[in-house]
Amino acid sequence: MNHLLDLGSRKFWRLVGKPVDLAVDHSWLRAPMSRSSAVGDGWLSAEATHHGGTVDEDAATTDPSAGPAPGLLPAMTILDGPGFDASRLDPRIRDFYEHTAAWHMEVWTGWSPLFWPAGELIARLFGRRVEQLSLPMRPLDVAYGMDSRVRVIRDRDGEQVGAAWLRTLRPSGRYVFSGCYSARRLPGAAQPSVHVAFPLESGNVQVFLRPVISDGGGLVLESPPGRFGQDGAYVVVHDGGRDFAARIPLHETFRLYCDPYGVLRTDHELRIRRTWMMRLHYKMEHAR
Repeated sequence: MNHLLDLGSRKFWRLVGKPVDLAVDHSWLRAPMSRSSAVGDGWLSAEATHHGGTVDEDAATTDPSAGPAPGLLPAMTILDGPGFDASRLDPRIRDFYEHTAAWHMEVWTGWSPLFWPAGELIARLFGRRVEQLSLPMRPLDVAYGMDSRVRVIRDRDGEQVGAAWLRTLRPSGRYVFSGCYSARRLPGAAQPSVHVAFPLESGNVQVFLRPVISDGGGLVLESPPGRFGQDGAYVVVHDGGRDFAARIPLHETFRLYCDPYGVLRTDHELRIRRTWMMRLHYKMEHAR
């Protein structure tokens, strides 16, 4: 039954999507996929092999003697462009993205009553089973907090080409998110976007987030409405020896800022078209 659900979902996205060439014309959509239905961190070694490189071992998050903690991005300056200047960011926000493993996060969640039933159904049928995008459905789901691991993916020259951010619930250890983070420039774009790929069996969900600096050195990351090839969310599947992609009307906004007490926080909203679906609030504190 589970296999039929996964196969059926790929057939659906093949039907509504368009054929893509991930090697050439649509290389901006090339991202890790999982070889099995249970995702977890099983995609990491294959992604490192694709780049001819390696995956760093788990880094200690609280021991300063272990050296600089790894981050989702090697440096925020890789996002610089006509509309973004990393030097204007609050240093704490830069540190979070450049040394993510050194930070501890607490999270609070809230669902729109309109979308909660669909979210619960997806979580039961897919999210918890495949260990991917298993969004917390109730506030008490995250009462004990969330553990976070960052593993850097390097190419044959040792350069960081991606970072796996693996987030699990305490105390169960159940995967919530298993994402690959990098900076990527879309076709014709003036500057890079933050690219996040969530591997699935023979496919993935991808989000391209436009970075903007807000007042006081804050950071806004947004996947707005737009055309195919612009910032936004996409589903990619491999089926029948071919690849297909569809742009989906899922939009996200992350607002990172420091509150009046100097605490780094994030407001995260997910929307279907213009209607909010889920809101999360993160409190981030330096663990080292």
